[in-house]
Amino acid sequence: MISNWLSSALSRHNVHYGWVMVGVTFFTALVTAGAVGAPGVFIVPLQKEFGWSTAEISSALSIRFILFGLMAPFAAALMNRYGLRNVTLSALVVVASALMASLAMTKVWHLLLLWGVVIGIGTGMTALVLGATVAARWFNARRGLAVGILTASVATGQLVFLPMLASVTEHMGWRVALSIVCIMLGMAAFAVLMLMRDRPSDVGLRPFGDRGTEPLPAPAPTNAPIMAAALGTLRDAAQTRAFWILFATFFICGASTNGLVQVHLIPMCLDFGIPQVQAASLLAAMGVFDFFGTIMSGWLSDRYDNRWLLFWYYGLRGLSLLMLPFTDFSFYGLSLFAMFYGLDWIATVPPTVRLTAQRFGAERANLVFGWIFAGHQIGAAFAAFGAGLSRTVLATYLPAFFFAGALCVVAAVIVLLITRAPKPLAAKAITA
Repeated sequence: MISNWLSSALSRHNVHYGWVMVGVTFFTALVTAGAVGAPGVFIVPLQKEFGWSTAEISSALSIRFILFGLMAPFAAALMNRYGLRNVTLSALVVVASALMASLAMTKVWHLLLLWGVVIGIGTGMTALVLGATVAARWFNARRGLAVGILTASVATGQLVFLPMLASVTEHMGWRVALSIVCIMLGMAAFAVLMLMRDRPSDVGLRPFGDRGTEPLPAPAPTNAPIMAAALGTLRDAAQTRAFWILFATFFICGASTNGLVQVHLIPMCLDFGIPQVQAASLLAAMGVFDFFGTIMSGWLSDRYDNRWLLFWYYGLRGLSLLMLPFTDFSFYGLSLFAMFYGLDWIATVPPTVRLTAQRFGAERANLVFGWIFAGHQIGAAFAAFGAGLSRTVLATYLPAFFFAGALCVVAAVIVLLITRAPKPLAAKAITA
């Protein structure tokens, strides 16, 4: 097998195969991020071609965000039972199939079904849970850094895809741009098939940083029904204050990033006379800064109190959103916003993943994080629809940005209510 041969070749140069897993997962998440972010480029072209309102298009995106999040804990259970590679391949096929079918859509219900339901389920089968699972299984040391790199793939997806998709859409139409995304999804599926493996033991290795000599214990049996595994974890985790604080702060994280800026920044810039390609380039610039900001966040989360990191991340993000309307949408003002906001875009993920692992244990960390991530996407759906409704009813997006900024300040305060000492999750009950 290619993976076994590559693992042996890398071992001779003291390179752990876990970094290959990071590379494959990074590329997969990068392409998926392009598929998730693409509708922000297509809102105006769809309005022009079909006459759909911003609220109607935003409704489809809200459904996608909700399903994207609600699938996360069940995706973690699927990965535990059927393996990373099988679930990831299935997800890529589902997303690519829905995008290809959407090339022929003509009705709003087509949009709701394909971009809302099907793509929501398909992208939710991996989501951030894939990166969290890879980091937990393949890394004992540098786990925060691994999470930071994998999370940064979302920003890189915007960097690589959105300006290109905006340019292609402007010159050749949104269907050609969507076809490019489908081709990239096929490339990601091939890489997953060839290189992705479930655990280090599949290539005869221990996790990175594991210096032990005793044989590794066999993975716990994963024959429990998917629903029972996911809902049982929710039942246990819901008994703790830490879970609800992380759930609430991640709700606010989603409401202030994916659902608001990723979806509505481009059409809002158009309202202020900024061309679509230039607006997409603004998102790409945020992606550049977030790439470095998120990796740095992973490095910091290995070394400092994750609660205080989240306090600063949410607080600074809230200030940037509150100040955006006062930039006058000038080149200088938007450039400052892109830098300040971009550094903080998804920097919240590594500390949140580490806090989850600390409080709930490595074995169930991906399942618990799946539910916390569900809160993130519910928040994203709330913001995606709310901002679209604000634009339709009030003819402006600004109230949505003010509200999201205020929510971030709330998140900065409540995250400090998490107790400092970790209390691992027991197998069946929780007393924390």
